[in-house]
Amino acid sequence: MSNGSFSANFEDVWLLEGCRTPFVDYCGALGGVSPTDLGIKVAREALTRSGVDGADIGSVIAGSMAQADFDAYVLPRHIGLYAGVPQAVPALQVARICGTGFELLRQAADQIRLGYCDSALVVAAESMTRNPIAAYTHRSGFKLGAPVEFKDFLWEALDDPAAQVSMIQTAENLAKKYGITREEVDAYAAVSFERALAAQEAGKFADEIVPVGTEAFELPGYTARGIRLSSKTPLQTTDTHPRPSPLASLAKLRPVYPGGVQTAGNSAALVDGAAAAVVASGEFVRRQADAVQPLARLAGAAVVGVPPEIMGIGPAPAIRALLARCRLTLDDVALFDINEAQGAQVLACQRELGLPLDKLNVNGGAIALGHPLAASGLRITLSVARELRRRGVRWGVAAACVGGGQGMAVLVEHTGAN
Repeated sequence: MSNGSFSANFEDVWLLEGCRTPFVDYCGALGGVSPTDLGIKVAREALTRSGVDGADIGSVIAGSMAQADFDAYVLPRHIGLYAGVPQAVPALQVARICGTGFELLRQAADQIRLGYCDSALVVAAESMTRNPIAAYTHRSGFKLGAPVEFKDFLWEALDDPAAQVSMIQTAENLAKKYGITREEVDAYAAVSFERALAAQEAGKFADEIVPVGTEAFELPGYTARGIRLSSKTPLQTTDTHPRPSPLASLAKLRPVYPGGVQTAGNSAALVDGAAAAVVASGEFVRRQADAVQPLARLAGAAVVGVPPEIMGIGPAPAIRALLARCRLTLDDVALFDINEAQGAQVLACQRELGLPLDKLNVNGGAIALGHPLAASGLRITLSVARELRRRGVRWGVAAACVGGGQGMAVLVEHTGAN
């Protein structure tokens, strides 16, 4: 049966543990690092934190949107092998643009429910810095006087040729549709920075971040690889983009489009980073109860399609479809985290759903922390799960809009809630 959405609830699937790198500004300290190596780093750490040996993993599922290295085709396979997963275990690369981190969790849950495996290592890694300068028309050579069509992949990918709009313009369309002003968008962005800085100061991100420094990754019988950072930045321990951003400062920035509401200060920051987690069946958890303590139950996932020209509204119908599938209401959910692709986009979703701001993005979002495409959904889900545990509350929803006109959401449950 199809009702315009794609959704499922998961009865006995568990998010065991996970981690992420610091999210580091575009062209910063992680700019020269392959996303494969960022993925290996977090994969190894996620296994250690979860208490699961790599030998017990039954599937590797990884995501990375940009072709950010020449071995990008084998990114999932190399992550699995160098993380210590047996050679016999297969690896899969998946992509749903900004929803990729959620899609990893959904596919892991499906593989577990269908009996392909009882545990999965999911990894998302993105180097925004290493997006290539590319050409797709020169395989047969260059003709005299013809245009040399090298373009910035990262910049060109922001345009949707079907709707003839950029991703920023989709947010401007939502601002018009929902009557959202520049002042409101800047005010929201200022709060995102304030919340992220407060969370950083309180150490809330410390337990989800694994520091990244120069390191070798050995694999017996194969070529060693690893991470090499500059001597000027030998160890990255914290997110670099959160900074004091008062409303008065944000108000001074020029809009991307004349008369528009979106600026560089109230849109998602460009950063490099990676995240990983271990997902397992309830049977796996109970079998290893002495070593494994789940972070949360992965309770459901939903994906929907929306008009490409207002793609940013996607989280709203995705959340509705998710809660309907899982027989919950908006009021049942203690925390919502919607990826902050653009400030107007999040406010449009907030208004469409009627969400109270004190339940939305309580530790800031991508405006302050940054948005490494594939990794964001996994980062958000892990953050929500941890915040549920801190507060002793039960249900949390993580969601994102997806370029081209989609929305995706996942539901997590803190089973030890009061």
